[in-house]
Amino acid sequence: MEIAALLMTAFLFGGMLLFSAGFAPFLFSALPAETVRGTIRKAFPPFYLFVIAAAGLGAALSYSADSLTAILLAAIAVTTIPNRQILMPAINDAADAGNKARFGALHGLSVAITLAHIVLAGVALARFLD
Repeated sequence: MEIAALLMTAFLFGGMLLFSAGFAPFLFSALPAETVRGTIRKAFPPFYLFVIAAAGLGAALSYSADSLTAILLAAIAVTTIPNRQILMPAINDAADAGNKARFGALHGLSVAITLAHIVLAGVALARFLD
């Protein structure tokens, strides 16, 4: 069970890092802005579902081996739900309305939350080294 928890946590960490630092920036450098906006809007809902599912499963798998790791992963899963259901639509609404200040603030919050999730997943992953 601990190996499965380790693999799921690594999958979560790597997936979040690749999407945030690889996929999204690549799209902005490779495609026209209008195409990227639509593509990113379609990519984020499944990305958030991936984070919720991988973190939730990682939490369940790691609970018997390390409850702190399970708590970290569960926190990622639970706090991703409002990102997907509330924050992401608000970001899209601000962009559609041309409200650059609101978009910037909400997008900045989204980035900060995602970075915090990556750090928490990294901490959870590192706990397997002990």
